[in-house]
Amino acid sequence: MDALYTAVATANGREGRAVSSDGQIDLPLGFPKAMGGDDQGTNPEQLFAAGYAACFASALGLVARQSRTDVSDVSITAEVSLGKDADGGFGLAVVLRAELPDHLQGEAGQALLEKAHATCPYSKATRGNIPVELVVE
Repeated sequence: MDALYTAVATANGREGRAVSSDGQIDLPLGFPKAMGGDDQGTNPEQLFAAGYAACFASALGLVARQSRTDVSDVSITAEVSLGKDADGGFGLAVVLRAELPDHLQGEAGQALLEKAHATCPYSKATRGNIPVELVVE
């Protein structure tokens, strides 16, 4: 792969900080209450959800333009869950929720989501590694 851009960030654990090399991200990290924390910082799952939602929305825009479909009113919500996996360790699962306008309800919208899922770099990276569910709302 020829890299077009490389993002660089440094973190020192779930109760530290995450900082990008350009300073655009400088966040305290913390455990969510559901995991015994105090919700005093963001967490890796939130950061992954934000990145996946943004990337998937952009992929959806790309495939929509190719088919001359208007997706200007579409939004993507990524739900990233952390849980115990079968090996006793931790694993992730993702639900991508697409709020689609009326003209994209049903098969047309689902087909567009599937094309975006085949195109999105986050979807490609997670394929076969974690379950990803596509939901039309």
